[in-house]
Amino acid sequence: MENPQRLYVQPHPGRLEAQWVVGFVDGEGCFFVGIDPHSEMTSGFQVLPEFTVVQHQRDVQLLHALKQFFGCGVVRRNHGERLAYRVRSLDHLNEKIVPFFEKHPLKSKKRVDFLKFRKILQLMTKEEHLKRDGIEKIRAILKTMNTGCER
Repeated sequence: MENPQRLYVQPHPGRLEAQWVVGFVDGEGCFFVGIDPHSEMTSGFQVLPEFTVVQHQRDVQLLHALKQFFGCGVVRRNHGERLAYRVRSLDHLNEKIVPFFEKHPLKSKKRVDFLKFRKILQLMTKEEHLKRDGIEKIRAILKTMNTGCER
């Protein structure tokens, strides 16, 4: 029996519209950067930027629609019954994700986090993440970013 209070999503949402994507990412998206120790890196750390949208498995078609919309990324099980659309490639982040959100700005406070995320990507493009002081610059930005999103 269908729950009358549940919004049932079509199995094939069709072509997504830019403003729908903006609203959806405002509510469900996350711009995340991890810094992990890595002895083989010149700075001693690996910087891992990631754009993620997590949904319950019943709405997996939305994640696949986002993948098709952006033309990059993967859909993988996050944990339990949740799946995630993830973009981790620096090239894809710089060439597809960032330009989209520059052209179609987020409406919520998440826009501030996006701008900080973009700044970190710019530092990485200049290979600042390969230097100790670059890692510290990135850490300083990360301290001011929202950490409440789920990966």
